[in-house]
Amino acid sequence: MSTYTTDRASPFTRAVVSSMRRLYPEALADQSFDNTGLLLEAPFDPIRRQMNSVLLTIDLTKAVADEAIERKDCVVVAYHPIIFRGFKSLTLSDCQQQSILRLALEGISVYSPHTAVDAAPGGLADWLADIVTGHLPSPEPATHTAHPEKSSPETIEEEEEGEVESETNASTEQPAEAKKKPQRPRMSLQRTYSKPTYPSHRPVDTSKNDLDPSSVDHTRSVISPVTGVEGFEGAGFGRLVTFNEPQPLTHLVERIAHGVGSPKGFPLAIPQGKQVEDIQIRNVGVSAGSGHSVLKGVEADLLFTGELSHHEALAATEKGQCVITLFHSNSERGFLSSVLKEKLTEVLKEEWERVRNEVAEAQELTPEWEDAVKDEDVLVECSERDRDPFGVVILQSSKQEGKPLS
Repeated sequence: MSTYTTDRASPFTRAVVSSMRRLYPEALADQSFDNTGLLLEAPFDPIRRQMNSVLLTIDLTKAVADEAIERKDCVVVAYHPIIFRGFKSLTLSDCQQQSILRLALEGISVYSPHTAVDAAPGGLADWLADIVTGHLPSPEPATHTAHPEKSSPETIEEEEEGEVESETNASTEQPAEAKKKPQRPRMSLQRTYSKPTYPSHRPVDTSKNDLDPSSVDHTRSVISPVTGVEGFEGAGFGRLVTFNEPQPLTHLVERIAHGVGSPKGFPLAIPQGKQVEDIQIRNVGVSAGSGHSVLKGVEADLLFTGELSHHEALAATEKGQCVITLFHSNSERGFLSSVLKEKLTEVLKEEWERVRNEVAEAQELTPEWEDAVKDEDVLVECSERDRDPFGVVILQSSKQEGKPLS
């Protein structure tokens, strides 16, 4: 008798889905455009079942699909939905459909919470608000606008000259003939740019006296409330943070850098004629991802989001506002390791115990099914391959100079 079932997902998948719905009900999501919930329900084969593990990611790319398959995860929780619109076909020629088909073949399901996480109290919007209202070790760094260095670019030619000179000095006791050895052709290749860098995946470690979240006195309100979801009063999109005392913009820059994984840089827009170190911020409008739809019309000194278009940022600075963007998914990714991993692990342990008991009581189990429901293990991990498409390339040593932001 075949143990392969085509009419239901694995018991562990059921536990993951119920856990996510407990934490972030789909009713909280923006129903006008979003596609949340169980997007891929893979059939369960207890003979070759997956591990009782969940892989958290922002984007379900081919690299992340490979990772889930290699790890033998049971469920991928992908913040961004890999399916937004209906399919007329499913083929391997489409890269996203290819990932879906491969995961289904391996028995791996996909769940997407997206804007339900944005709106939930203690969710993504509150996590970003906690960062801007955090506090760094006292005294907070007195950051300032950096000025371009005047040093000339390093070249391979210069490095080789140094090597030849040190070799010559080290061989003063050798015969003169030994000093005359052939030299390699010299290249004047300038090493001016770093490799692309990305924020760290690791959560903020407050035990190491780093950023202390939500420790600066402030009030906080929801910009676009969501009502009617029992047990989730205070839900909604975006947060408006108002400090009891104005905060230097430079301090907010430092807090954000620490809070989202210390990226090498991120875009900052300020009104022309102002200096970064002179700007004081009384209130901040916060929204993850593409924040314009939430932040438009918000009266705040600073707009903090994942991305704004050129014209949206320009309109804000013309009104006297400042803007910080992080590249879209960098405003979301740190939440997975800092908040969601721990929350989901705690709830999933409860839900898996409940589902295991229900399955054991409801049917006569084959040995393979018995092994599946006896497995008490629960593991939630963040993807090591998930990242924003954009990295930051650092101009290290070049004659090129930028115009200071002012």
